[in-house]
Amino acid sequence: MIVVKRFFTSESVGEGHPDKVCDQISDGVLDDILRQDPYGRVACETYVTMGLLIVGGEITTTGFVDVHNLTRSILKEIGYTHPKFGFDYHTCAVINTIHNQSPDIAQGVNKG
Repeated sequence: MIVVKRFFTSESVGEGHPDKVCDQISDGVLDDILRQDPYGRVACETYVTMGLLIVGGEITTTGFVDVHNLTRSILKEIGYTHPKFGFDYHTCAVINTIHNQSPDIAQGVNKG
């Protein structure tokens, strides 16, 4: 019998880590779409760095998400309420690059 040695690694990040912030914002976009359109499809990613937040991806929905207000609301709820924290929900730049799902991807998941 051959024994194969393997390494298993994983990452764990704490509260307030940019990965968790990004996940909460992407989840917020998904939740808002599904509240309005239970058949909506969302592929959303978020990137955050000092003073800048970018939300992007592809969405198929009959609903509308105000990404700027949603993002600022989530950041405020998390506690990023002052520049001294390295990020401020009120003054950070929010760039929304979400667009309609590409026809190629839609073709693979649409009924018909």
